[in-house]
Amino acid sequence: MDLTLPSGCAAHVARGEQPDRGLVVIPDIWGLRPLFTDMCHAVSARTGWTVVSFEPFPGQDLPGADDPDGGPRRFEALTGLTDEAVLGDAVAAAETTECASVGLIGFCMGGMYALLSSATGRFDRVVSFYGMITVPDAWQGSGHGEPLDALARRGDTQVASIIGTEDAWTPPEAVERLEAAGVTVVRYDGADHGFVHDPSRPTHRADDAADAWDRALAFLDGVVRSG
Repeated sequence: MDLTLPSGCAAHVARGEQPDRGLVVIPDIWGLRPLFTDMCHAVSARTGWTVVSFEPFPGQDLPGADDPDGGPRRFEALTGLTDEAVLGDAVAAAETTECASVGLIGFCMGGMYALLSSATGRFDRVVSFYGMITVPDAWQGSGHGEPLDALARRGDTQVASIIGTEDAWTPPEAVERLEAAGVTVVRYDGADHGFVHDPSRPTHRADDAADAWDRALAFLDGVVRSG
């Protein structure tokens, strides 16, 4: 079901059968699109949770992934985003689930915001899929805080990060800082950026993606898999 958050931001929700558990999904830099609305329904069907995703660039007419100018335009737009706005919409999305217990996941850029969301106090468990651990220089803006600073303020929120070892956006020294901050890090040897959520990407790895989803959903449900 499509809906509009109090800020005017577009969102999509898949209602589950479990009234006590919700999940918010923050998309990658390409925004809310069928990949993520379908994801909401797939995760809800699998878990019984109410799952909601929202548009991180509300009110902006930005090009899609098939436009050669799409990446630069979206990178430029990202500098104008603020943590207050994106995380405010994430918390508002959590309220639409009507669940007391809500987790959050995010992918790529959304994974960076997932780490930042850990300090909002609204989400009990957070999973970042290859989210940027420090704000990239090209994305810096006055409204951006650092994910590691948010993690230091997160209180009881449990955080996990799914990482590919060949991902230049999450270099090993930054991943070590995540672990030092108490984040549960799961590394996939040889995997590059975006290997889980979008089967159309050349970096997609079906077996690793299936395993990462299993681990992420177990973590959100309070189970940490070993190995």
